[in-house]
Amino acid sequence: MLVLLPPSEGKAASGRGAPLKTESLSLPGLTAAREAVLGELVELCAADEEKAREVLGLSEGLRGEVAKNAELRTAGARPAGEIYTGVLYDALDLASLDADARKRAARSLLVFSGLWGAVRVSDRIPSYRCSMGLKLPGLGALGAYWRAPMAEVLPAVAGNGPVLDLRSAAYATAWKPKGEVAGRTATVRVLHAPTRKVVSHFNKATKGRIVRSLLTSGSAPEGPAQLVEALRDLGYTVEAEEPAKAGKPWSLDVLVEEIH
Repeated sequence: MLVLLPPSEGKAASGRGAPLKTESLSLPGLTAAREAVLGELVELCAADEEKAREVLGLSEGLRGEVAKNAELRTAGARPAGEIYTGVLYDALDLASLDADARKRAARSLLVFSGLWGAVRVSDRIPSYRCSMGLKLPGLGALGAYWRAPMAEVLPAVAGNGPVLDLRSAAYATAWKPKGEVAGRTATVRVLHAPTRKVVSHFNKATKGRIVRSLLTSGSAPEGPAQLVEALRDLGYTVEAEEPAKAGKPWSLDVLVEEIH
């Protein structure tokens, strides 16, 4: 199973280890595209702080993010699973997983990124600021920029099993599964059961708990239908809508009674 995750806006500090090597990241077919985004982002942030702050949409209080981006090629790197923080990643709590669950996380989790395209949680990266919604002066809107390289690389990464898509809308623009891969993809909404509304905080927290439950249980569903059953066995209330025609994803609503 492949699990598609959004990154977090907040990130932990870069490590003190060796700097990033883009060629060492997973999904090597994305290396050239990564280098292009990295090069433009570093150049922008090193040349003109005010322009960079405007492009990145940063408040005065986040001015330091510009300087951090300017030093991305020399900053220390640490595993992406340690860099990404926030509600979803707090609930997922990768650091507390046992050894087997950590191995499953390294194989199955793929975090989308405006800067890197997508990375495994074991890939070593520096802390950065670059959302998928950005429009860089030279490359344009990053969601559109990543579509071609992602379309080349990700179908093979998806393998033959189900794809659990937990991305937010901005990151879903970078790759839309098509054809046979789409048919075994399940997109997820988390709804407050009494109101049937999505609420951002518990939506993210529940998605983190879902991933953690799947990793710790060792579930290995063969397709979306088996994924629904696995989630129900793990105690989640799931309403599933099968696609009306081939080449379309499943839609799963996970209903939560309490907001927490």
